[in-house]
Amino acid sequence: MLTEGYNFSVSVSEIIKELPKLTEAERRAVREGLLEIANQDADIALCNQTALDGALMFDRMEDEDARRQSGRSLE
Repeated sequence: MLTEGYNFSVSVSEIIKELPKLTEAERRAVREGLLEIANQDADIALCNQTALDGALMFDRMEDEDARRQSGRSLE
């Protein structure tokens, strides 16, 4: 590996400053990596799952409402 023997020390502000230079795919990979790290904490994993469940429920509710609204417009 090319980085063997090197000691990289990068500050949080330096990392954040570089993020806009990444492609969307690279930023997505960073998000996924951060999420994997965060999900190692059981409390955070539970919180993330609860948020996801709520968002999915909200999506279903919006879909049902849209179906009802489209049914009314046909009458």
